[in-house]
Amino acid sequence: MQIYLPIAELPIDVLLLIGMGMAVGFISGMFGVGGGFLMTPLLIFIGIPPAVAVASQSAQITATSTTAALFYWRRGALDLRMGSLLLAGGLLGTLLGVLFFNSLRRVGQLETFITISYVILLGGTGVLMLGESVRAMLNARSGKTRKVRRGGRHHWYEGLPLKMRFPRSGLYISVIPLLALALFIGFAGAVLGIGGGFILVPAMIYIFRVPTALVAGTSQFQILFSMIAATILHATTNQSVDIVLASLLILGGVFGAQFGARAGAGLRAETFRFLLALLVLAVALRIGRDLVIPPREPFLATPTETAR
Repeated sequence: MQIYLPIAELPIDVLLLIGMGMAVGFISGMFGVGGGFLMTPLLIFIGIPPAVAVASQSAQITATSTTAALFYWRRGALDLRMGSLLLAGGLLGTLLGVLFFNSLRRVGQLETFITISYVILLGGTGVLMLGESVRAMLNARSGKTRKVRRGGRHHWYEGLPLKMRFPRSGLYISVIPLLALALFIGFAGAVLGIGGGFILVPAMIYIFRVPTALVAGTSQFQILFSMIAATILHATTNQSVDIVLASLLILGGVFGAQFGARAGAGLRAETFRFLLALLVLAVALRIGRDLVIPPREPFLATPTETAR
């Protein structure tokens, strides 16, 4: 069953889009990530223009993050104070990202920037996560325990000014690195059509040592409101949000996210990190493949409108 997408200006199979939304929504709910790092490349692979894919995906992330965030909030698996702080930095980053997105689109370099950025971000993050998760799984299997940091010992960035206490996560650290991280994720989310969870989740686990049980819910909280802002800004500044495309993705995503959140709640911490690392690396390799393999038709002639 085909449907015409008015902003993307092409027909597409309805069941394909709903199925993609369900699959990515399931992954989003399971790992506490926005899912955009997977959906945006998939949309581009099936022919959706990059600008429309990024902007419309922001709306889909908003819907899936809403259902997942509510699930984690009801279970008490959310650090509201930390999530609010991350949101403050994320909103500023989102505004800057949309402005940068519009600049790249005007000069015709948006697609190239998106492709290269995905390979670098996903590949680097995936390799680091995979190495750490494999070490943790091997240590758990051999009976070794991870060395616990002694009380009073902190990394240099945790001792910066403007320290704040986060009782839910058991942390007392500077808000400066948290705000910087959130600003970067908000910026990347607006430019690349990602929630930023694949960066935020490992950063919270490995850099700030937030308890794994709180990571997914806190990440979804920040992603939710940042993506609401990104959707509104994309719709008002460059009119690239395809409401038909977004609605079909949302229809599948809201159901998938609920099942994913329930599945993720039963995962062990080591397994959780290992599976997320494999997923991130798989997407990076698929995108990188298109950078090195020449297309079958390097030149394609298409009709254009003639000036009247």
